[in-house]
Amino acid sequence: TNEEIQSTNEELTRTNEELETSREELVTMNSELQSKVIQLSELSSDMENLLASTSIGTIFLDTRLNIRRFTPAMTRIFNLIASDVGRPISHITSELAEYDLSTSAREVLKTLQQREAGVQSKEGAWFSIRMVPYRTMENVIDGVVVSFVDITALKKIEEEAIGARTLAESIVDTIREPLLVLDGNLKVV
Repeated sequence: TNEEIQSTNEELTRTNEELETSREELVTMNSELQSKVIQLSELSSDMENLLASTSIGTIFLDTRLNIRRFTPAMTRIFNLIASDVGRPISHITSELAEYDLSTSAREVLKTLQQREAGVQSKEGAWFSIRMVPYRTMENVIDGVVVSFVDITALKKIEEEAIGARTLAESIVDTIREPLLVLDGNLKVV
């Protein structure tokens, strides 16, 4: 009986040593995981700050065109609140005049080709819209990224330039005398 107890004791000692080794491995793995969690948290914070600091409105949609994430600038274009994450983009009202975001996003998912468009809001602001497929780190298409850049100032300058050119052309057309227009290098325009 004593030998059996001693044998059992030795087995228990070996098992205890194995458990201690396993515990040490788990502690090491836990430390590594904790380090990765901290790194991931910092990267997530960096990404959140980057997205929040840009004036570019960006919305991330999944393959069913449900909202994944959006930047604060998107709330100027779509009536979005934090609880809209997970809802279909088609359920959200927008400030865009005559533009169907859902149809364009479906086309991007279908063709996997980038799309760009210029669109005006109901209030008269102009936006350049760019849609690209959302690719994971494994290069799997998992949705669409839609970016809105405010180009209102550029549109205004373009309209002013067109107006100035039209005015200049109308002035030239009304002059009855011969006219020669030269540029800064004295070349005929």
